[in-house]
Amino acid sequence: MKILEAKNITKMFPGVKALDSVDVAFEPGEIHAIIGENGAGKSTLIKCLTGVYEPEEGEVLIGGKHAEKNKTLFDKVAYVPQEIDLFANMSVAENLFIPYEKSGIKGQVNFKEIEKKAIPILKKFSIPVKPNDLVKDISVSSQQLLQIARATVHEEYDVLMLDEPTTSLTTSDTEILFDIVKKIKRENKSIIFISHKLEEIFALADVITVFRNGKKVAYSEIKDVDEGWVIKQMTGRDLDQNERFFSKKISDEVLMEVKNITGEKFSNVSFKLRKGEILGFSGLVGAGRSELMQAIFGYLPVYSGSIKIDGKDWKLGDTNYSVNNGVIYLPEERKKQGILPVLSIKENISISVLDKLKSGINLSNKKEEELAKKVIDIYAVKTPDSRKEIQFLSGGNQQKVIIGRAMACNPKLLIFDEPTKGIDVGTKTEIYRLMKKLAEEEKIGIIMISSELQEIKKCSNRVITMYEGKISGEFNNETEQEEILSAMIGVKSKEKGA
Repeated sequence: MKILEAKNITKMFPGVKALDSVDVAFEPGEIHAIIGENGAGKSTLIKCLTGVYEPEEGEVLIGGKHAEKNKTLFDKVAYVPQEIDLFANMSVAENLFIPYEKSGIKGQVNFKEIEKKAIPILKKFSIPVKPNDLVKDISVSSQQLLQIARATVHEEYDVLMLDEPTTSLTTSDTEILFDIVKKIKRENKSIIFISHKLEEIFALADVITVFRNGKKVAYSEIKDVDEGWVIKQMTGRDLDQNERFFSKKISDEVLMEVKNITGEKFSNVSFKLRKGEILGFSGLVGAGRSELMQAIFGYLPVYSGSIKIDGKDWKLGDTNYSVNNGVIYLPEERKKQGILPVLSIKENISISVLDKLKSGINLSNKKEEELAKKVIDIYAVKTPDSRKEIQFLSGGNQQKVIIGRAMACNPKLLIFDEPTKGIDVGTKTEIYRLMKKLAEEEKIGIIMISSELQEIKKCSNRVITMYEGKISGEFNNETEQEEILSAMIGVKSKEKGA
């Protein structure tokens, strides 16, 4: 029996057919992977299957019944979004059982009872927190597991939909999640697993459906296909999985020298970066990688130590100074920190260089439009025009706009924090090639923070690993993955000459 079906679904937006006559069905006791490039239609499908969007054509059936005619049927689909969507100033237990009436708690809320009921759920999901802990005080990975647990608290759900669930999880937390998903499968629930990480799909899924340009282009049992097949179905072309993207034109000139810097989440860190080099930083979530780079950029304080760029002492603790002097940080949380979602592409590009776009004392619309067109053309941003709100672009296209904006500032150093987070395999390759081009042709120094070892190996000239706030290893790009992983988890340290 098919518990959830989309039949001949077509969804239109102005000038765009987001879904084109899509048929897809989900079975109980099955893990069904959905994959496709950014903009392929996955998000639109999710919103149709959860009742957020109503399609122009076709129908959604839940348990064989028309969901559009009975909206309460959508309660049977539990959806966990990619972004953390919790109440930060409320407790873990309160977040689990909101709205309270659904947990059988009526009238005055008995918080002790809520906390008691939370204990077995936290144990089931291996979340190492207390029921009365505030969400803002627990780790990001615990928050992600918590919102997955929250979606399964209420017994009426038949379908669990997970959208990029491992984005904020450590390797060990991902293993915990997979075990939980398999348990839920054994409860005869249907799991929809949306991910850009092919290795996860092949480790977990039973079947796979591939979307491209708003259409369902392929379906298969996972045992009958390989990664090459999936990539070709997604992109319409073959991609070389062995292609490398590290810079081949590194200068002998040192761009940045970091000496013994210490901050809240890192201590005694030293390294050098050459012009035209791509330097990878890797480590587990919480290792201090992002905090280190945010301190170099000036967003977080440095307690001691020094930094020189181009041989000159670098001013610490001032992000405006960093931007004005050619150091740009591109954040991991693209939607929260990297873009101004309700502003246009044009406005998002021009926001960092307004002084350059003035005509007299006023902002020149012509100069602003010319810059936006240049960025859209150079970085192949897929959009009908520069006036489109950036929030409606795919993650990959948002990242291209952010890179274009950074380049308008004439940078000498770009810090990419998880640059391909939430981006499909085809667009990842575009981002990799772009970083390589910037390093080789513009002689920009690039620091790339990534949790994906395969990505780090593909792109970096050198790899520095961090563990518990300290550098635990330095490797060349031919080092075996296992050796790098050992340094990431603190098993051993290995130093190689820069």
